[in-house]
Amino acid sequence: MQDFKNNLRKRGRVFLFFLILALLLGGVSWKVGQTAADHEEWVHYRNKSALLLRKEPKDTIDVLILGDSLSYTAFSPMQMWNKHGIAAFVGGQSGQNIQESYYMLKTAFENQKPRLVLLETNVIFRPQRGNSGLTMTLAAMGSYYFPLFTHHDIWKSVLTDKQYPEENYKGFQFREVTDPYRGGAYMKETSQKEKISSTVEDYLEKIRMLCVKNQAELVLISTPSPANYNYKKHNTLEEYARQKGLKYEDLNLKEEELGIDWERDSLDKGDHLNLSGAWKVTDFIGTYLHENFDLPDRREDEAYVSWNELGKKYEERAKEKLEAMKKDDKITGEEADNRRERSLPVYE
Repeated sequence: MQDFKNNLRKRGRVFLFFLILALLLGGVSWKVGQTAADHEEWVHYRNKSALLLRKEPKDTIDVLILGDSLSYTAFSPMQMWNKHGIAAFVGGQSGQNIQESYYMLKTAFENQKPRLVLLETNVIFRPQRGNSGLTMTLAAMGSYYFPLFTHHDIWKSVLTDKQYPEENYKGFQFREVTDPYRGGAYMKETSQKEKISSTVEDYLEKIRMLCVKNQAELVLISTPSPANYNYKKHNTLEEYARQKGLKYEDLNLKEEELGIDWERDSLDKGDHLNLSGAWKVTDFIGTYLHENFDLPDRREDEAYVSWNELGKKYEERAKEKLEAMKKDDKITGEEADNRRERSLPVYE
């Protein structure tokens, strides 16, 4: 009987410890989250997409785009807005893994009802070997429930006013450097398939079911990237989409249709697209969404006045930068590194 009481006391102390810890983390996280919301210039580039997504007015996003850096270097919501009136937002992050994609989607559904969720598929093939999958899962979960983990370094900005300035257009950021890809054809047909880890499969299913629960259609999209895609990955994604009844667009097989020129449209030797490449991809995807999905044109909606204003600013800046890129034609070497450092603070 005494042993039972002692065990009960120990368990009680352990429970009390974790309860106090959770309350402390919750309180500090709330304060950190408020500080980040009030001073977005203090928020690290990688964490801004979730912060800005939370600040969007309720139920104003019709298309949510998720993925790693291939997403926010390829899809421009303001370009789609100006041409079709589609209200889209890119919730991409540098190096975003599938767990982070899932929690970004959960974040969106807290305040938004997107009709479409576009998943840039490179997150499906990001390495998760050994214990790394568990580590990524715990990190993504912790950051979602406790903003303290997301903005753990914001104290540096509080003390020194360190800032992370950028032009951000609903998650899209200008990338105006050109560093050509000259590796030739990379989508060489094969029947082989790329393996997906069990952890990724689990979270891909979580994303799919979360979309089903919230009546959003999930669409898989692979953006042009010789450094990241091949036919083995195409086969895996095509099979998964067919099994789950999803639409899948592999833009790596549509270079001619897109008009991709790897001498001018590559940011960094075929890894990411620059602004010129993003303009072509967004033009194609905007038309694809307009023609294949029942998406409203919001340009005459009074609730979207700020979108029209931002759209005008975006078009002026984009055309200015595209003209400058044409004049530069090709920038490589040290100058490319210097300009990439300025225009692309964080990417993988």
